[in-house]
Amino acid sequence: MTQFDARLYRARDYPRMPWRNGGGTTQEVACNPGGGTAGFEWRLSIADVGQDGGFSAFDGFQRIITVLEGAGIELTVDGRREPPLGPRRAYAFRGDAKVDCRLLDGPIRDFNLFYAPARWQARLQWLNASCVFHSPARAVLLLNASDAPLALAVDGARHELPSRHDCLHIETAGGLAEYRIEPATASAALDACLIELLPVAA
Repeated sequence: MTQFDARLYRARDYPRMPWRNGGGTTQEVACNPGGGTAGFEWRLSIADVGQDGGFSAFDGFQRIITVLEGAGIELTVDGRREPPLGPRRAYAFRGDAKVDCRLLDGPIRDFNLFYAPARWQARLQWLNASCVFHSPARAVLLLNASDAPLALAVDGARHELPSRHDCLHIETAGGLAEYRIEPATASAALDACLIELLPVAA
């Protein structure tokens, strides 16, 4: 059995801060242990985008963005217009890219993963059904995008995410662990984003 530490982050407690370029606001969901706004190796955040404009630059990072609420956005990345990005579709790009955003039909809220690819490998996926899987990831994070409670069991130890946009952070000491994700109640729907982070070998 893998040793792990579980931390529940509640959406009601997320700190809000301005974007680096001043164009909007962000709520920080989680970051690597010991990290913070001024310096981190990986970070999850939720941003409110109320108008068209440019994204802040994050040199040395990879970014994955996905729309949580709203109709969607159209991104232009280093001069190339990308297909419209609707809810629950992920798009990856370099943090130092020049990115402009156009709202498709009003304001949106998006979910972001930032990570340093020199230090971490990452996988992000959306889930709409219960699942069981094994992972060697050092950090596993689960964001509940539903109004219904969500449950995550790690090697049989069950944890719940009670509310919308709550996030559960599992930090392991290494090794393969079993994860089971399902609604906390049988009749509820599942809507969640799963992130796995594994250190890059030296």
